[in-house]
Amino acid sequence: MDTTPQDLPHLFSQLGLANDDKAIEKFIREHQLPSNILLQQAAFWTVSQKHFLAECLNEDAQWTEVIDQLDTLLRQTKSKAL
Repeated sequence: MDTTPQDLPHLFSQLGLANDDKAIEKFIREHQLPSNILLQQAAFWTVSQKHFLAECLNEDAQWTEVIDQLDTLLRQTKSKAL
């Protein structure tokens, strides 16, 4: 059983990204998504990041809720990450 906390810092860590509050806020500010692009299809992800996100969403995995939270944050014009 995986006991990793399901929150934005740990999701960013899973994606191989810096996961401190400032890094998350900067990422969200610099990677806003238009409504016609699915999160897992965004051009700023690597192939492995896209695969991870798509797999989690398709399988309704433990990360789905946090991925949905990130998706929402990436669609806000002036978001506050935390």
